[in-house]
Amino acid sequence: SVLQQLTGTLALAVFAAALGSLQYGYNLGVINAPQEVIQGHYARSLGLYSELESDEEFNITTAEPSSDFAHPSLTMYWSLSVAMFPVGGIISSFLVGFVADIRGRIKGMLVLNILAVVASLLMGLAKMGSPHIMVIAGRAIMGFYCGLSSGLVPMYIGEIAPLKYRGALGTLHQLAIVTGILISQVLGLDFLLGNNDMWHLLLGLSGSIAVLQSVLLPLCPESPRYLYIRLGKKEEACKSLKRLKGADYDTTKDLVEMQKEKEEAMKEAHVSIPRLVRSTAYRQQLFVALMMHLSQQFSGINAIFYYSTSIFHNAGVAQPVYATIGVGVVNTIFTLVSSTYPWMSYLSMSAIFLFVCFFEIGPGPIPWFIVAELFSQGPRPAAIALAGFCNWTSNFIIGISFPYIEKYCGQYVFIIFVVLLFLFTLFTALRVPETKGKTFEEISALFQRKRAPQPIVEAELEQLKGATEA
Repeated sequence: SVLQQLTGTLALAVFAAALGSLQYGYNLGVINAPQEVIQGHYARSLGLYSELESDEEFNITTAEPSSDFAHPSLTMYWSLSVAMFPVGGIISSFLVGFVADIRGRIKGMLVLNILAVVASLLMGLAKMGSPHIMVIAGRAIMGFYCGLSSGLVPMYIGEIAPLKYRGALGTLHQLAIVTGILISQVLGLDFLLGNNDMWHLLLGLSGSIAVLQSVLLPLCPESPRYLYIRLGKKEEACKSLKRLKGADYDTTKDLVEMQKEKEEAMKEAHVSIPRLVRSTAYRQQLFVALMMHLSQQFSGINAIFYYSTSIFHNAGVAQPVYATIGVGVVNTIFTLVSSTYPWMSYLSMSAIFLFVCFFEIGPGPIPWFIVAELFSQGPRPAAIALAGFCNWTSNFIIGISFPYIEKYCGQYVFIIFVVLLFLFTLFTALRVPETKGKTFEEISALFQRKRAPQPIVEAELEQLKGATEA
């Protein structure tokens, strides 16, 4: 039965893989809560501290918020500290398929932990050198790790999960991300690690997640699909299936399914990224996929995750770090189910909580799922790479530009996101098809009505197939 397929080894494998997503979430949120403390150390290192001693609001020891303090150099270095994380992800998003195929899923995740440890050491030792340089370098390397990990983790979990539980286990990737955000925000409280003495340990602590994953991953079986479809190792694939689903499990059905998938993959042309971009046969699907990822990032969600402490402070919330943690709590709960007047500060806080709730129900997980549903085996890797690149690039734009936009727009900053969300909602209603319960052929047929005449599309698809046979 399906219940018998939920073995201890499967649970261990899913947990070990999801630690990579936990790492992603931790580093996404860790930079937020201790913002004022870290900025103080940046100011001291940059020689700006003497200029600030006369500023009564700025206090490097107690790290009291200082909304009036906005030295151009400090704003730039802080924006880079936030934005270099997605820059690393932009670069590595194109390498997910390469790493997954050349090293395998398990070895790929294992080797990547070297990057995570190096990044954590740079950030953890930041007080011993130039903190702004070491934190920015550490964030860039960690982003490179997370760009690869955010592709490998759902890939591995999706390949080892029993069919009936694939969706449920797949959401663990998103759940681990938001759990990591929550943990980083709690540890970022000033009486824990988000203070003048311990902030560098807060940033460097993510290395412990990499160490734990490195201990657990060698105990996990490699993906049977990778072993059989990619390497053609039938016996090893059988052993892996039995480890994952039980010693008495009959692997016949799985092997037949994988053989069919292998034959289908061999029939269909592997579509490169340049060919996918030029192809009229896939243009509509690609446009929808990229717009879904743009809508995810330009909804403003990462402006909240990166800068919610300063947002809440500017809205008049007395203890903004606790409101930030509230965002993390709401975020986690809803993933599981997949300032003129004083009262305005609470309205602002409530609005952000609700925003995160609705984001985690729809715009958060769906763009990642829909790319795989819109494309068949041939163009899917290239489409996923382009979608990842689009997502991380948008993430970077938000991270680097939001402090400047907030300075210019003040309390009206989110009106920009309201306008964008309205436009994305119209696009989704008019252009995004319902994919639930539909085969790839049925989904493809929906797009063919809107693109080039059918003979042209069929001729192009035949040309793509011919490239594989050649």
